[in-house]
Amino acid sequence: MQSQPPPHPTDLVIFGGTGDLSMRKLLPSLYLLDRDGHLEERTRVVAASRNGLTDADLRDKADAAIRGHNAVQVVEPEVMRRFLGRLSHVNIDVGGDPTGWADLADALTPGHDRVFYLAVPPMISGALCRGLRDADLVTPESRVVMEKPLGRDLASSQEINDEVGAVFDESRIYRIDHYLGKETVQNLLVLRFANVLLEPLWNSRWIDHVQITVAETVGVGGRRGYYETSGAMRDMVQNHLLQLLCLTAMEPPSAYDRDAVRDEKLKVLRALRPLTGESVAEHTVRGRYTSGTVRGEEVLGYLDEAGGPAVSDTETFVALKAEVANWRWSGVPFYLRTGKRMSHARSEIVVRFKDVPHTIFPGAASLPGAGALVIRLQPDEGIHLTMPAKVPGAGTLRLRPVPLELSFADTFATRSPEAYERLLRDVLAGDPTLFIRRDEVEAAWNWVDPIIRAWDELGPAPEPYPAGGPGPEGARRLVGSTGRTWHEEENPR
Repeated sequence: MQSQPPPHPTDLVIFGGTGDLSMRKLLPSLYLLDRDGHLEERTRVVAASRNGLTDADLRDKADAAIRGHNAVQVVEPEVMRRFLGRLSHVNIDVGGDPTGWADLADALTPGHDRVFYLAVPPMISGALCRGLRDADLVTPESRVVMEKPLGRDLASSQEINDEVGAVFDESRIYRIDHYLGKETVQNLLVLRFANVLLEPLWNSRWIDHVQITVAETVGVGGRRGYYETSGAMRDMVQNHLLQLLCLTAMEPPSAYDRDAVRDEKLKVLRALRPLTGESVAEHTVRGRYTSGTVRGEEVLGYLDEAGGPAVSDTETFVALKAEVANWRWSGVPFYLRTGKRMSHARSEIVVRFKDVPHTIFPGAASLPGAGALVIRLQPDEGIHLTMPAKVPGAGTLRLRPVPLELSFADTFATRSPEAYERLLRDVLAGDPTLFIRRDEVEAAWNWVDPIIRAWDELGPAPEPYPAGGPGPEGARRLVGSTGRTWHEEENPR
C-alpha cells in the first residue's frame, strides 16, 4: 500500500450501508485506512439504506462493528472519533419515496470526487444507477463499485452491465473481487515477474500440474436463500477461482497498469478449452455436504439447514480439470476445487513441478510432495517451496522433502492489510488495476455456462460428502485417474 493519501477528497456513498458487508468488511476497512493515514482528511462516508437510522444510530452500529473486527485489535480513541465523524446516513428506498435522492444530494460535498459502492444484490444495480443519473448526482469523475456475482449466466450478466454502463463509462466501473486484494495474490505476480529463477520454469516443460483450492469449514448458514440460486460454481468458480487461475497462467504484462494486467488475464480466459456435453461428466465433479463433524462440532447437512426449501441439484462443492490451450501451458492440467464444510479452511495455489528425468538416488522419485511451490492465501499467508534434501546421518543415503518457507507474518514487521483495505484504497485513488473488466466477466461466464447447462441436462446429481471430510470421492478420482493426488493427501495436516 502507498504511504500517501489519495489526492482528492471523496464522498464515498455505500448503498446497503447498514448491511452485513458494510458492517463486517467495508466500515472496519475504512477505519483501518483512516488509522494508517490513507484517507484524505475531508473524505466523507455516506451510508444509504432503508433503515431510517439517524447519523448517531449509524455511528453506534459502526463503532460496535469496528471494535468487533479481528483486524482492528486495539481501537485508538482519536482515530475512532475522527472516523465516526466522517459518517452520515441517508434513507433511500429505490422505487419508493423519491425524496431520498434529494437528501443524498444534500449530503454530498460540492467539489469532492464521488464513489458509489453498490453493496446490494446486483439485480438492483441498474435501478440504483438510473436513480443517481436522474437525480443528477453522477459527475464525469464519479466511480461505481459492484460486488459479485454479476448475474447467474452470461445473458443476465450482460443485462446488468448494460444497465450500469448506460450511466457510467466502463473506465469508471470497478467490479470487485476481494481475492485480488490479498497480499499473497499480489505477491504471486512479484514472485513470477520479478524473479529470474522461477519465470523460466513457469511452463509446460517444467510444471506437471497446478491445483487451486478454496476450502471452507463453514456451511451455507444464513445465505441459503442466495445459495439456492447460485451454488458453488456461480459463487466461487466463475469469479474467485478463475481469477486466481488467470494470475497463475497469464503472460508477463508490458507494465503493471490498469489495462496491461487485465489484457493478459483476458487472454487466459479466452484460451480455456471449452467443457461441454460429455466432457463435463469426465472433467467435473460436484457435491453437497451431508451432516457430519467439523472440528469436534456436530453440524447439519445442507438439506437439513434452515432457510426454506432446497433445490435438489444445488452444489456446495465443485472440482474440475481445466486446460489453458496455448503454447506455455499445453498439456498442463489446472485442477480447481472449492467446497463448504470441509475438514480445513484454506485457500492456496499449488504449482507441482515435474520430477527430474533421471534420478541417481534410490527412492527419490517417490518422495511425496517434493517439487511443489505452495502459495498460501489463507490462513497463514505465505509461500513455501518443497524440495528433496538429504537426511543427516551416516549410512544409507536417505532423502526427504523439506520446505523453504516465507511467512509474511514472520518476515515483515508489519500487519498485512485486509483485502478490502487495499481495494477500497485503490477505488479512492482511481486505480482499477486489481478490478475486473467487463470483457473478463463475460469471458468467464462464456466458459462456465456450458458446464452448468450440461449439469442441468445430463446430471448427475451432486455427490454427497460428509461435513468435516475431504469432499466427495469423485474429486479424488478426478486427479487420481492420471496418477496425481491432491496436495493435502501428499502432505497431511
